[in-house]
This record gives sequence, structure tokens and C-alpha cells, in this order.
Amino acid sequence: MAVTRSPLHWLWLAVLVIAVDLGTKAIASASLSYGESVHVLPFFSLTLLHNTGAAFSFLAGADGWQRWFFVALAAVVSVVLIRWLSRLGAGERWMAVAIVLILGGAIGNVYDRVVHGYVVDFLHFYWNQYHFPAFNLADTAITIGALMMVVDLFRKSPEQPADQGE
Repeated sequence: MAVTRSPLHWLWLAVLVIAVDLGTKAIASASLSYGESVHVLPFFSLTLLHNTGAAFSFLAGADGWQRWFFVALAAVVSVVLIRWLSRLGAGERWMAVAIVLILGGAIGNVYDRVVHGYVVDFLHFYWNQYHFPAFNLADTAITIGALMMVVDLFRKSPEQPADQGE
């Protein structure tokens, strides 16, 4: 007889994402000088930056209200994600992992906003003069989780009920 687990058991992965994210941000903050790049590969540097905005520094130039707006938004999203996770079927592992990756990333960035007033970014990819905005492991987890959700939309056949996916 197979043991069926609640999708909530995947919350350990969110805790792991938070721990690794905060740990790498602490190492980056202690090891790197703000704004100075440490070239690792011809297309990748470690560059410590502080982002007071959202993705791609959206609203970074605002007067400070955005800090608490993004904290509140992440809190609401986190509650919605936990409720969604709790309602998944036991076999919906793919979606459960997607949800907890987004949850862990969101909480990692919220911690930064509450404690520091900004999000610590340090991963910087570029090609010649084209630079992708710096980001962190929380952003990576959020992106992977969101991509998994998009893939899940295409994995399910139109006649398959949404709660029968894996």
C-alpha cells in the first residue's frame, strides 16, 4: 500500500530555498564590495547590488513606499500559495514543487526588504555590452517555479481535470 502525502510536505523545499538564498546573500554581502564586479566567466560576474524595487528594479526610484507595498504583496501571495498548495491532490508533485519554489523565493526576498529595506542581488550575467539585471537565488527559484507552472499548463490535456495532473 502506497503512502500518500499531503502536498504540504513539500514545504521543506521552501525552507531550503530560503536558507540557501539568505546564506548566499550573507556571503555575497560579506565578501563583495558594493557595485564592484568579480569576473567569474566571460559572461558572468558576482556584483553586489541593492534593489529597492521589484524585478528589473521596477519602482526602485520611488520614495520608499514600495518597500512595504512589496512586503504586503508578498505576504498576500504567500498566503494564496499555501492555500493553493494545501488544496492540491497528493499526486500533483510538479505543481507542488512549483508553488514551494515561488513561496521560498518570495519569502527570501521579503526577509531582505523587511530587514535591510532592499533586496540583495549579486548574480550578474552579460554578453558584450548587454547586461541582464543582477538577481539572486530567490529570484531564480521564483522564475523556475513560474516556468514549471507554465509547463504544467501544457502538460495537461484539455479533457483532463485540473486536479488530476502530476
